Amino acid sequence: MPADAIATDVAPQEIRLADYAPPAFLIDTVDLRFDLDEAVTTVVANLNLRRNPAAPADAALHLDGEALTLLRLTRDGVPLTETDYHIVKAGLVIPDMPDACTLQIETRIAPKDNSELSGLYVSGGNYFTQCEAQGFRRITYFPDRPDVMSRYTTTIISACPVMLSNGNPGPTIQFGDRRSVTWTDPHPKPCYLFALVAGDLVSVKDHFTTRSGRPVELGVYVRRGDEDRCAHAMRSLKTSMTWDEEVFGLEYDLDVFNIAAVSDFNMGAMENKGLNVFNTKYVLARPETATDTDYQGIETVIAHEYFHNWTGNRVTCRDWFQLSLKEGLTVYRDQEFSADQGSRAVKRIGDVRGLRAAQFREDAGPLAHPVQPASYMAIDNFYTATVYNKGAEVIRMMATIIGRPAFRRGMDLYFARHDNQAVTINDFVQAMQDASGVDLQDFKLWYHQAGTPEISVEDTYDPATKRYTLTIRQSTKPTPGQPDKYPQVIPVAMGLLDGNGQQLATRLQGDPDPAPGTRILLATRTENRFEFIDVASPPVPSLLRDFSAPVKLSGLAPDRLRFLAAHDSDPFVRWESGQQFAASVLLDMVAAIQAGRDPVTDPALIEAMASTLDQEPAFAAEALALPGEASLADKMNVVDVDAIHTARDTARNAIGQALCGQLRALYDTLTDNGGYTIDGPAIGRRSLRNACLSYLVAGGDAQAVPLAKAQFDTGANMTDVLAALAILSGVDCPQQAQALDRFYQAWQGDPLVLDKWFAIQALSPLPATAQAVRDLKAHPDFDLRNPNRIRALVSSFAANQVRFHDRSGAGYLLYADTIVQLDPTNGQVAARMVSPLGQWRRFDTVRQHLMQAELQRILDLPGLSRNTFEMASKSIA
Repeated sequence: MPADAIATDVAPQEIRLADYAPPAFLIDTVDLRFDLDEAVTTVVANLNLRRNPAAPADAALHLDGEALTLLRLTRDGVPLTETDYHIVKAGLVIPDMPDACTLQIETRIAPKDNSELSGLYVSGGNYFTQCEAQGFRRITYFPDRPDVMSRYTTTIISACPVMLSNGNPGPTIQFGDRRSVTWTDPHPKPCYLFALVAGDLVSVKDHFTTRSGRPVELGVYVRRGDEDRCAHAMRSLKTSMTWDEEVFGLEYDLDVFNIAAVSDFNMGAMENKGLNVFNTKYVLARPETATDTDYQGIETVIAHEYFHNWTGNRVTCRDWFQLSLKEGLTVYRDQEFSADQGSRAVKRIGDVRGLRAAQFREDAGPLAHPVQPASYMAIDNFYTATVYNKGAEVIRMMATIIGRPAFRRGMDLYFARHDNQAVTINDFVQAMQDASGVDLQDFKLWYHQAGTPEISVEDTYDPATKRYTLTIRQSTKPTPGQPDKYPQVIPVAMGLLDGNGQQLATRLQGDPDPAPGTRILLATRTENRFEFIDVASPPVPSLLRDFSAPVKLSGLAPDRLRFLAAHDSDPFVRWESGQQFAASVLLDMVAAIQAGRDPVTDPALIEAMASTLDQEPAFAAEALALPGEASLADKMNVVDVDAIHTARDTARNAIGQALCGQLRALYDTLTDNGGYTIDGPAIGRRSLRNACLSYLVAGGDAQAVPLAKAQFDTGANMTDVLAALAILSGVDCPQQAQALDRFYQAWQGDPLVLDKWFAIQALSPLPATAQAVRDLKAHPDFDLRNPNRIRALVSSFAANQVRFHDRSGAGYLLYADTIVQLDPTNGQVAARMVSPLGQWRRFDTVRQHLMQAELQRILDLPGLSRNTFEMASKSIA
């Protein structure tokens, strides 16, 4: 049973931001000694404590603890007896404490039995830690909260060839068949940033010289045999270090920087000071095993965790309600970094796709919450798209409103004021306000109000006065706990186009001179009206350029959308207009199906798709992609999964047939004649080529399936092989089974590649997919203890809208079965799987009842973890 298991008749208590109180004691230094053993590890912690002047003078000392055996407790060298302290459910309490003392705590833990993968655990015979958010309490008794910042010294004793921790290493001392090494971190940090890695690992080494001339030793530690898959991760790290110096003036501050990769990991990666621990998915890559998406993901996540060195480590969160202070800001920084490495426009489109797929859906469901939540039961449940991705959009809006130069000054001021401190979101906003002189108090509502604002526009043109009036209205739907919504400060980046698509200089009433290019309008009320003067002819507004705010824009007429898709100089608006136009066509087809008519694809959609083929390949690939089934579902009051699937398939078939010759000709010209490279242009060519192949197969061309099989058979890189396999998985043909079997035989020994094999089958639109997934759960290579494998098979299946939401309920049953099986051993991962069932309100009555029944079955599970209880109870309410 998980350490946080609850009695089903006792609901966990909410923790509220309003109840925050400073810690009773501060800990200046922490000296840790680990005597490692898989079954019995002994941890000795020496804590130098002093009473916090900001806390009550008579406060007791509370130390958090889970799954610990207390062996010995002394204060200033004097043993404490059971009458001097109390072991409680949540840890250990010492009532009578002096103002300062040294506390020594000796505990015993069992890393091999730690299936939660939180704290110290064993994976593949090696030791790893994960302490964010509250894993350090599973290592020793400690005030496990981010506002207790200490300097750590860590001694590791074992027979392991490699022993790593935070900071800089001291000499290794050999005694018998065991050794010890001591690591010293000179920078104060909260305990969630503590890390230890030990085992039979090998390293890929390199070095970096900071701009001040200080050398830094770099190491990527992996399992033996994976050394040849680390080069891209190392390049990404060095590129990140250079970028952070050049763009933000931030230099690395230790003598070493290490990355360790582990296959059993609840998250993607962790930014522990000087020792980042990564899921192998975000470290290992070579062309034969990793796709372009994998390469890009590695670059982004490596950068993200490195950037945390300053935005999260040197300046950290006062409490977990401030989580977006580090995560939203660092996601913004990694997005900017990745945009600088390739196509900024395509990167922005990809980020917006992800935001809408995850965060907009979160905002529209029972788990909606603000970027800064007001309460939680289990903090692990708030590592969400809202905190991360919407948090990044809030940072981006702030930079848009005050301007990039002022934003950089604000960052400098933030670090100058708060280095080595645990601070709040308010502290960050205040630094931006003080550096720019712009009042951001009303803007802070973005942190406190949940929901996605929806804006609509109305415009008029007066030819007599040459005045153009643009009216912007905004509203936000109620969300749980927030029925009444207030207007947000929304920066609307916009331009005006003439009838030929040329950009007009814009001059608002009161402007001394016309402004060329894009300008920012601030919509701050329910309705804002903007008057433009000296407009020679009726213009077409180009709105939300570069997606300047995380809002929904509705009400644009189809002819305007087609015009903007063809002419707008802003790549995002051009793409977005094409997507909105395609969505309107597809939803009309859905309506026809619901009315009992045959769906007919609008020729204008086919024409629009044809017009994208000669554009830059990376952008063309994005523009060719029709809105996904889940995206279309988000636009319906009651989701009709079958009609959506049929309409989209019909449109893809029509496009594939009508453009067959052009698609095949383009496919043939986009080969990687120069070999595989991962630069932006090459990635764009492969993306467009595989988009063409997908349409050719959808169009039913007789040569298309053999062409896909030929690409699978001869592909020199995983990107093309996997694209062909995914296309074949959606076709009921002999080549499908042949390709799946050949892929498995080739890669059954590689866990990361095998994850792709599981995922592709889970995402197949064919009717037998639910049974195939159930069969794959019984496959010898499926492991319920491995989060990557669970996400690859079962979470991928939940993203397969037409099969997950099968009217029989088989998909819901299969999915809930997995949560029920997983929760007793890993409540964190089980809880994160709940949300797809929480979307029941959007579906028809039959599906609603089926999903609610599965949620109730989960809630009825004896000993349900606190994490899963919170997610399921909120989802069913």
